[in-house]
Amino acid sequence: MVAAGTNPGIASSQLSSTANRVLVDYKDAIQDYKVTEMPVVSMFAERFTTDTGGDVDITFAKPSMGLEQIEEGATPSYQHTDLRNERVSVKEFGIAVGVTRRMLEDSRFSEMELALNEARKAVERHVTKHFIYAVFGLTDATFGTTAIAAGTNETAIETFATYPHGGFYGASPSSGSRLYEYGEYSTSELNTMGTHYFASQDSSSSESSTGGNLELADITKAIELMASKGMTPDTIMISPTHYKTLLNLADFTAPFGGTDSARGGLDYVNDVSNNGVVGQIYGLNVIVNPFVPQTRAGIFDMKVKPVAYVERRGLTVEEANPGFGIMGSYMSMRYGLKVIRPEAGCIVISD
Repeated sequence: MVAAGTNPGIASSQLSSTANRVLVDYKDAIQDYKVTEMPVVSMFAERFTTDTGGDVDITFAKPSMGLEQIEEGATPSYQHTDLRNERVSVKEFGIAVGVTRRMLEDSRFSEMELALNEARKAVERHVTKHFIYAVFGLTDATFGTTAIAAGTNETAIETFATYPHGGFYGASPSSGSRLYEYGEYSTSELNTMGTHYFASQDSSSSESSTGGNLELADITKAIELMASKGMTPDTIMISPTHYKTLLNLADFTAPFGGTDSARGGLDYVNDVSNNGVVGQIYGLNVIVNPFVPQTRAGIFDMKVKPVAYVERRGLTVEEANPGFGIMGSYMSMRYGLKVIRPEAGCIVISD
């Protein structure tokens, strides 16, 4: 038996400085953790910073100039740059954690460390889900994202008041202001090709209720839509259910080097754990993410970041003193994101 007082808790009067040091140490540790270093941000986003909150306007130039043949010594006609504007809404998100002194005294673990580390993971899950919901056109009240279906009109998607997170080209893309001619494709021809949100051609009853619908024709259609606007798709992001569908396709092969005997070995596992790339199809790297819904898959040109990520303040950790024997800390960040490159992605829908 241990006599009372022989094993004082970390938050006892004798060790109160230690308890405070634990809190401050982990505050500094999490403060070094920058949310902008998360893979989902670097994968999808072009990063901007701002000193103001609220709504931030970003202006983009359209490909609006061209050479003209002139007589020797003559002056060509003056041209100007056509511009389009995208508005990004910056909001604040936060999370607070509290640990009682009794938990600090009685636990064999550092409860404050566990709480702050879990809060940090919650931030990563939050930002990842926010990106996925904005990019894939899903609705969520916390993020303010709005659902985009295959029949959603282009003029609705580019209306900031109702679709603040934007999206790729919707139905009747020429009805809006974001579509422009490219290469040998006129605006009317691009309009005929249709929306970047389209239903999967896989309508098999076995998958209609669980999702995962994906046909090779869906991928080639996305490649056509994006290539006609100057993009070169290089990534397809899918759910684990879609991954199962792809594994059932004979055309799906691992992209990793070496002989066939090396595929599926330890190097394969290590590469997958490092970058999430599980294979390659039609030249597209296949990435599996559990936040991607089972009823949607995305094909993207990751060389052209489709999302603007505007950061007012990175993840900041503050001390809190809620009282009543509770030690606490809270963290918050101010950021906004929006799909600003409507030509850089396609969403295959099987809802």
